[in-house]
Amino acid sequence: MNEAAPPNDACAGLIVLARNPTDSVTEGFLPAAARLGLPVALLTDQPDAHREAYGRYARERGGGGPLPGELDIVPCDVLDFRAVIARIAARTSRVGAPAAVFTNSDHLQAQAALAADYFGLPGKDWQAALRTKNKAELRRALAAAGLDAVRSAELAPDDDPDGHGIPYPCVLKPREGVASEDVFLVADDTELAARCREIRARRPGAALVLEEYLDGALYTLETLGDGHTLHPLASFRTDISPPPHFIEERLRLLPEPPRPATDQVLAQLRALGVGFGACHTEYVDQGGRARIIEVNYRAIGDQCDLVLAEALDLPLFELILRTHLGERLPRTLEARRGVRVRMEYVCAGRDGVLKAAPDAHLGEADGVRLDYRPLREVGERHPLYRTNRDFLGVLRATGRDEERIDAAVREFLAAHRWEIVP
Repeated sequence: MNEAAPPNDACAGLIVLARNPTDSVTEGFLPAAARLGLPVALLTDQPDAHREAYGRYARERGGGGPLPGELDIVPCDVLDFRAVIARIAARTSRVGAPAAVFTNSDHLQAQAALAADYFGLPGKDWQAALRTKNKAELRRALAAAGLDAVRSAELAPDDDPDGHGIPYPCVLKPREGVASEDVFLVADDTELAARCREIRARRPGAALVLEEYLDGALYTLETLGDGHTLHPLASFRTDISPPPHFIEERLRLLPEPPRPATDQVLAQLRALGVGFGACHTEYVDQGGRARIIEVNYRAIGDQCDLVLAEALDLPLFELILRTHLGERLPRTLEARRGVRVRMEYVCAGRDGVLKAAPDAHLGEADGVRLDYRPLREVGERHPLYRTNRDFLGVLRATGRDEERIDAAVREFLAAHRWEIVP
């Protein structure tokens, strides 16, 4: 990690790398940059999608909203670190050096880290960013450190899956995949061969990973670090769909990150070189053993980061950006505890056109605050992805009594209808 000091000019500017628009950037990081007084240049390979998203966000807020007054959307092949560095260098010659290079995208962590290092700015170690994105390399690194690594086998694009040595049932997934896309539980050689053909048809040239199936309670650990101090911020317990797919159906914020699992996960993160900015880690607790499924070297998504900032009463997005500006975190974070949160995702069960769905809703009753956000517009046609792209809406329920929260969620879901037609 490059440890450059933050610039004296508080408005030196922030470079953000992004692919598709996300709530984390639109509602979290861009408003945080505005509050910090940072103009933003957003480099993306989908500029029109970002312009549309930010225009819609502003309209929903009556033409206002906390987006930066200076937001420049710059077309760029952000998957190529050389193109990213060239764009930043050209911009630097015109408007001056940036204060930081940042991304919250799974796909762009190594690119952002390399660009930050090239310009002498604080950032993540690019090797750690690559190591966590590449699931096969992640397993090798943990095994080399003598930690509780999951058994796995890497399948190159032309590899025959026979003789992999992983006991059935096991999990097949893309080596650099995200959001449970093309992740399957397979039961035998025949099913494995069929799933490999299916994934490779959609992802020509993609390497795959076959992993030991981890049966047990699924948790997350959300961390924030500055390269010196690594804070375990929070944990969620996650419910997923029945096999063979792994779709997140709901998450519950726990009162505290559980021990001793949290200490075990932190040790594994340190072995991977993770400790700068935000990180979202998923693991299974197997009889007191915290066994990592994957490490996402960015903030948790699907609106969990937004609700987490509210529940902990922390300026979470500003804190994350401040680490990239070179600022040290406090030794202790005064996070509020005791607020309970349930994130409920309404998921499509088939492909087709969304014919009926409730509008956005915000209300409070019996000590529970309900915030429902549609994620798909009525009239839209979509295939069935069997990932979080199937989400029709997200219900955020916040309070201090879990039974009341669960009752409020049940009542809301029973009172509304989501209809998909061919």
